[in-house]
Amino acid sequence: MENDAVEEAAVRLWYEREMGWPVTGGRPAGLVTGVRFDVLDVPAAAGRAVLRRLPRTGPAALAGDRIWLLVAAGGAEELPGLLDWLDWGGVALDLTARGAGDQVRAPALPGRPPHRGGPVWLRPPVRGCAVEMTLPALTLACGPAGPAADGPVGLVPLVGVVATECHRNRLFPADPPGSTPPRAPVSAPACVPAPPMARGRLRPRALI
Repeated sequence: MENDAVEEAAVRLWYEREMGWPVTGGRPAGLVTGVRFDVLDVPAAAGRAVLRRLPRTGPAALAGDRIWLLVAAGGAEELPGLLDWLDWGGVALDLTARGAGDQVRAPALPGRPPHRGGPVWLRPPVRGCAVEMTLPALTLACGPAGPAADGPVGLVPLVGVVATECHRNRLFPADPPGSTPPRAPVSAPACVPAPPMARGRLRPRALI
């Protein structure tokens, strides 16, 4: 029990002091969503496929049979509109989003094994780097140099790939056991233009 308390204290301090993320009280420690980031919660098999297809998703964690993909704060609120916009509205997808007023259990510190079956980072956040700079977001404007080739994928293409893989996983729920996505660093944000709007389709709220 004493070792558990020490481990929990170390986890809490690392996220609060090193990352500047709000952490909930109690045990196990939880990370508050909707402040610095939101989370897309997908089946592990679908999440692994997303990570194989997209090397620059931003931070991602494995939590049992689920994978958490961190996205810019506000992404959870935009998800239903984006799914409709991308023609996934009304399709049953095992995809949820956690945003304002929610939380996820804090993963073990990067490079450490999972604590008592808790979540573990597959693509850890960059220590000392503002997490917002590494997250998929709805970005409409590009700088003079154009989109950053080494930045994270935009939220629109990410959601498109996530929906595709969640649907594929629902139709063909098979994934090689023990398959692990390649780790990839995340850095400056990319500016990915949104796809053309279909006639009569409602815009996601952030694109109005």
